[in-house]
Amino acid sequence: MARLFPFRALRYDPTRVNLTDVVTQPYDKITPAMQDAYYAASPHNLIRVILGKHLPADTEAGPNVYTRAAATLNDFRNEGILKEETEPALYIYSQTYTVPGSSEVRERRGFIALGQLHDYADKVVYRHEQTFPKHKSDRLALFKATRAYCEQIYMLYSDPESKVDHLLFDTAGAQQPAAMRAPDVEITDEYDVIHRLWKLADPDIIQQVLDAMADKWLLIADGHHRYETSTTYMHERAAQLGVDPNAPPVDTAVAPGKTLPQPAFPEQAMMMTFVNIDAPGITILPTHRVAFNLIGFDGHEFATKAEQYFNVTEIHATQSGHYPGPEALLHRLNDTEGVAFIAATRDGDFLLTPKPEAIAPLIAGLPKRQQQLDVTQLHKVILEKLLGLNEETVRAGGNIRYLREASEALQQVGSGNADVAFLIKPITLEQMKDISLNLEVMPQKSTDFYPKLLSGLAMYTLD
Repeated sequence: MARLFPFRALRYDPTRVNLTDVVTQPYDKITPAMQDAYYAASPHNLIRVILGKHLPADTEAGPNVYTRAAATLNDFRNEGILKEETEPALYIYSQTYTVPGSSEVRERRGFIALGQLHDYADKVVYRHEQTFPKHKSDRLALFKATRAYCEQIYMLYSDPESKVDHLLFDTAGAQQPAAMRAPDVEITDEYDVIHRLWKLADPDIIQQVLDAMADKWLLIADGHHRYETSTTYMHERAAQLGVDPNAPPVDTAVAPGKTLPQPAFPEQAMMMTFVNIDAPGITILPTHRVAFNLIGFDGHEFATKAEQYFNVTEIHATQSGHYPGPEALLHRLNDTEGVAFIAATRDGDFLLTPKPEAIAPLIAGLPKRQQQLDVTQLHKVILEKLLGLNEETVRAGGNIRYLREASEALQQVGSGNADVAFLIKPITLEQMKDISLNLEVMPQKSTDFYPKLLSGLAMYTLD
């Protein structure tokens, strides 16, 4: 089912730059403050390619943020700051991190390769959430200008026996696996996540990995916008080249008597990190919602209105007069069984648990799997019914922001930049898998996989 390929990655030359100063978080997780910090860290930071700054004199025809990104990438290559590998390889990738809000340390293991692009209808690649149209148009413009994939899609696959991880991290017959040696790259990011990378160029082990992955389905964990944009670009380029988008791979000689597959045309594949969904180390965090610019919003009025569909409990101040902070509110939320939300307003905080009979008519049109999801009930009952924000408005980004940190959500309410924050529980891995493989999708930003894949460890250029 899944076609994977090794590739000659474009990588930073560690003798020319400090790698810590040039890599970034994924583009959609970069705040304006982070963007400024990346710009200041190094003139060769990848931010100038993946999320450059817009200038007042920019025009649609150029110069603009996309033409500057392409020029910057070319400059980095011409100056030798970025160099293309001489041989196709896979890149073993390990991330060691502390689970936010706890002291638990986990390691997530995977590998970077090219993955062939497929329409969802092919039932090879599965999605789990909706996307935002404006993000896709932005990424398409960037891909066309730079002709490069500088960031990875985070893909999950199922391998209960961990055959692939065994090849990469434990033993590969008589060969010593790459991950038994010191890493080629080791970086600690701004969230204290340790990223390690090993290059794997042995064609025999690469072929074993590709063979082990050939019968897998792939599930997008992070990167829906980039994946859908890349698939659109693939079809566009296939039509221009007059080739079949699903053309079989081409075998390419890599050593005497050794060949490895390559995409039929460069746009047929993109760079992905593959992680075994059955292995330990995967963490999903909730993505909280804040609503803003709600005309005449009042916290107590909202709580009263919500009682038609929810059991509403106001969370009062403690005996010392202090209102619970984000950690206490999350503790209260997670200790509540079943579907639950906390609505934090300037007029008070409220715990909401659904009245099943009351909300049933509002979610009756949804698949059974989704009717019991916290995030689905939040969108259909609270955002749409109680706040009057229709699906089109929400998908377009109007009136809703999505935040990982509960503290930031509460701060926005307290400062007046938002009217209400909805703290929610995370989706489970099993829920996401069940919904995706049954060709259903959840609301946008239903999951937040942690930690993120660093951008700039390896890149795939189409030219």
